[in-house]
Formats: sequence, structure tokens, C-alpha cells
Amino acid sequence: MKKKVAILFGGQSTEHEVSRVSAASVLKNIDTSKYDLFPIGITKQGEWFEYTGSVDKIENGEWEKDEFYKSPNGQSVLFNREVDVVFPVMHGLYGEDGTIQGLCKLVGIPCVGPGVLSSSVCMDKVYTKYVLEHFNIKQADYVIVNAHEYKNSKEDIIKEIENKLGYAVFIKPSNSGSSVGITKAHDRKELEAGLEEAMKYDRKILVEEALNAREIEVAVLGNDEPKAAVPGEIVPAKEFYDYEAKYENEASKLLIPANLNEADLEKIKSIAIEVYKALDCAGMSRVDFLVDKDTTEMYLNEVNTIPGFTSISMYPKLWGASGKEYSKLIDDLIELAINRNNA
Repeated sequence: MKKKVAILFGGQSTEHEVSRVSAASVLKNIDTSKYDLFPIGITKQGEWFEYTGSVDKIENGEWEKDEFYKSPNGQSVLFNREVDVVFPVMHGLYGEDGTIQGLCKLVGIPCVGPGVLSSSVCMDKVYTKYVLEHFNIKQADYVIVNAHEYKNSKEDIIKEIENKLGYAVFIKPSNSGSSVGITKAHDRKELEAGLEEAMKYDRKILVEEALNAREIEVAVLGNDEPKAAVPGEIVPAKEFYDYEAKYENEASKLLIPANLNEADLEKIKSIAIEVYKALDCAGMSRVDFLVDKDTTEMYLNEVNTIPGFTSISMYPKLWGASGKEYSKLIDDLIELAINRNNA
């Protein structure tokens, strides 16, 4: 008997468009001989709809205008437990941060990917740092900026950043993804502008030292005995891998495997699995590192619990390079979700 799978896409985050493209890729690659599919789109206004129209219209955003195929019963599909498993192909807030995972837990439906706590901690860059410090995972030096405190003590906070980190620094909203709201500052003027930009997306800001580093990504798959795929390397088209460099600039390159010697490839895979377990991840996550260009020291950058699934995304590409084709990867993720729910 076919398993019934709800594919959630869209949502209210700044990564709504990326989510649609990822979901379209999943829908094009999933084995329909094994699964009955329930695509459920969530608009930027938070409306849920079951959608049975063209996958291409999901990808380009036209699905919301396709009234003939759209019915406002997306939530009821979940609450009536008509599905066996939920696959939330939703990046960023209101999808990757534990909210959807909590909903699935309430109604007792297996959900692909990490659970509530892991999802929420990994989504919050600051709390990811706090947790991993306990496990002695090497990370870049940082300063946390609270938006309210910044407005009242701007000069003191600027001086703290300059004294502790110097320049250049990266400025990141604590809860955001796909490099949305992230800037790099080389001086005080750029720092102030970057903080103001980041505060558009979050009240808690992470300011990190800018390492002279390469960006290495590791795809991890599994529950209690996770495995890591061959690591890949990002060669951004710009000074750093921002949203435009990730999704719009074809000059950005993905090197698979990463340009590391065999010992370092194995080492970074081992650290990725250690991070995955420390954060209680399950199903999947992409663990991103910064590797110092001079010393080859490895620094944890961030963990993505619902990594991109577009045709150019690292997570499926890394597993493809490791011998696991896209459709088999989807099979494994669905099975892992069901097993985790039954454990």
C-alpha cells in the first residue's frame, strides 16, 4: 500500500521562494509508485491550501493564482490524519524552526527532519553556539547584540565589537537562513549599517569575526547512527556566499569533493556527525564549516535542518556524489521519519 505524504511548501519566511523551488524538485523526483502525494502550499499571509495543479506553477509561484486546482483544506489534511508522514520543504522561520515540527507532534504524524528542540536550536545561530561550546566545538569569536540594548547603548556595543573582534566582521540575524540579512563590515560605518539591516529580521544579532576561510558543507543523514556524505566546497561569486550568490549568480561554484586531503575530508565528516548528535538532529541536516585557508583549522559555521533541495542545492548533490540518487534520498528520509516517530 502506498504511503500518503504531505509535501509542505512556501510559508511566511523570507525564504518562501526558495522553498517553492525545493518543493518542486522533491515532487519531480519522488517515486510516485510508492507514495500518494498531498502538496500543501502556505502563502506569505499564512493561508494553507491543498494544491493538485502543475508542479511548474509551484516553482514559479503561479500556484496561488490557479484557483481551479486550489482548495482551502491544507490544514484539515493534517488534522484529520489523512497522511502517513509530513515532508516540510520549508526553509527559515515558521517551517525550519520547530513550529511545523511541533504541529506534527501534536497530531501524531511523523515529520521528516529533526524534532522540535533540535529544529528551534539550530535555527537560532546564537543558541547553536551556546550549545556547541559545551561540546568544545571550535567556532569563530563573536559578540551578541540585542536590538533594544543597542538603541540605548550603541556606542558601548560598537566599542565592544571593535575591541573583541576588530574588522572585518560578519553581521547576522540570529534567526534567519539563506544568508538573508547578512552583511560583512570592514569599518565602523559598515558595521552600523549592517546592524541596522540585520535588525530588520531579528531582535538578536550575531556579530562574528571574519575568518580568512573556505566554506565547506557536509550533508548528514540518519537518526541514531548518522552518516556523512562526501564534503563539498562553496566558491562564491562574491566576497561571501550571500542570497544572491547562492541562488541567482551562476558564477558561484560547488566543488565536490571539497579540495581537502583525505585525512581532512574524514576529519570534517567526523566533526559534522559529532555536531549532528550534540544538537539531537534526526533525519537530515547540512553542517557548514569554515576552514582557515592558512592553518586548515575547522570552525563550525551553522547547521541547516531543512537544507535546500533545489536542483543546484548542496544536500542532494553531496549525496548524489556519494552514490545515493535523489529519489532514494527521499525514500530514506521518509523511512527515517517514520522510524523516529515509532521509537
